[in-house]
Amino acid sequence: MKETASGDPEVRTLALGAASGTVPLARDFTRQALYDWGWLPAATADRRAAAEDVLLVVSELVTNACLHAEGPESLRVLRLAEVLRLEVADRGAGQPAPRTPHRAGRPGGHGMFIVQRLCRAWGIDRTPGAPGKTVWAELAAPA
Repeated sequence: MKETASGDPEVRTLALGAASGTVPLARDFTRQALYDWGWLPAATADRRAAAEDVLLVVSELVTNACLHAEGPESLRVLRLAEVLRLEVADRGAGQPAPRTPHRAGRPGGHGMFIVQRLCRAWGIDRTPGAPGKTVWAELAAPA
């Protein structure tokens, strides 16, 4: 695990690579960023729920990279004017998508459905000629 200083206090990057326990590492890393940016400790129930949504989305994106994309390479957390953007880079060639139809009672397959429901937007960025992709998601900043 390695934190990268970009010189921008609004961006945090965590190299994951072959680290074990990547999901808890990613959550802890994101939780610390939320503390540093004043999202935590949350003063209201709405702010607490917003922070928990961020941590859940991080868990889902990193878990999907572990299960379906040869593992995550890195996590970037960006604080923008009206959103918090999460980016998970991986080596996989697949295309994440919410399982359709979504069946709440079925085990597994809920990750991208959760991301879709909690986020303002999400998507996939690829670099032509390069392996892998970056799956990103944006959540509204708390009021």
